[in-house]
Amino acid sequence: ARGVKTYCAVNAFARDRDFDNLDVYLRFLRSVNIDALIVSDPGVFYTARRIVPEIPIHISTQANTSNSHSVRFWHELGASRAILSRELSMAEIGAIRAPEGFELEVFVHGAMCVSISGRCLLSSWMCGRDSNRGECAHPCRYKYALMEETRPGEYLPVYEDEGGTYILNSKDLCMLEYIPELVSAGVTGFKIEGRMKSAYYAAAVVKAYREAIDGYFESPALYERNKQRYMEEIQKTESRGFTTGFYFSRPGPEAQVYQPCASPHSQGPSGKGTGSDFAAVALDYDAASGCALVEQRNKFWRGETLEIFSHSRPNREQVIATMTDEQGVQLENAPHPRQKIRIKVEGPVLPMDILRRNHKC
Repeated sequence: ARGVKTYCAVNAFARDRDFDNLDVYLRFLRSVNIDALIVSDPGVFYTARRIVPEIPIHISTQANTSNSHSVRFWHELGASRAILSRELSMAEIGAIRAPEGFELEVFVHGAMCVSISGRCLLSSWMCGRDSNRGECAHPCRYKYALMEETRPGEYLPVYEDEGGTYILNSKDLCMLEYIPELVSAGVTGFKIEGRMKSAYYAAAVVKAYREAIDGYFESPALYERNKQRYMEEIQKTESRGFTTGFYFSRPGPEAQVYQPCASPHSQGPSGKGTGSDFAAVALDYDAASGCALVEQRNKFWRGETLEIFSHSRPNREQVIATMTDEQGVQLENAPHPRQKIRIKVEGPVLPMDILRRNHKC
């Protein structure tokens, strides 16, 4: 309805039992006009080509496509795009020669997996949750201690700083400052990792990349002038700090983060932290009263200054001078999850505009 393409991940490593209803599921996806399937398993690929041959297939990063020969292999089988291995350098990506009309997609932003192209066994072994079937428990983000084999049960902390030691915890990938290099390498699709992320995170990151990409194609000089502004938008989202991954060199210690999260949590009055920038989402606007109806996502207070983050208008700051519940009762704060609140705003807001705390990481 909004003119957005929708790709469906059907990229689990399938067992025989998974094929019992796969044909029914694929026909359902056809009925709702899915634009492409993301596939890694050859059996799923074969079934999709047989049951719904009209739906384009994109090869998942978990298929570890890392060379021109693999690209040609998938092209000849009927795929239209490959999401390349995350371990490739910019030079290696640039050297891949895709057949005409075949698209290359790469990860540009988000969490980095400790395992090659996301093929991790830690989650299954430690938690009984299969990361390759969409259930990753992120054990690489856990805090670990050291145990010496002759002293079982005696756990020795490995200190890095007051935050402890997170020996498998990579910083997040961020390639916003390297749009020209990615375009020159022949990349046609930029993938932003959003699994288990909030709607606010997805909206803020996607908007920053969209503006950066459009800015670059409008004018490389314009992109360079605005690059710092694009990065400031990215830095308003939660992250573990940023790295360029494998694009320019083999990651070293500087690509690791030794604490749970590198972003500071925002604070309300009296230092009451919410742990999130996302304060509320706009539902409606009444021009006669100048009030917006919003739905609370995290606690915020009367007197706070929030930023209205819009999908189609310039962002602006707004002091929350008055706030009431739907019955008109005055409120000092918004305490209840998803509570609907009316606030006075300077100028109209649009449905799905986001109210957030404006701080920098």
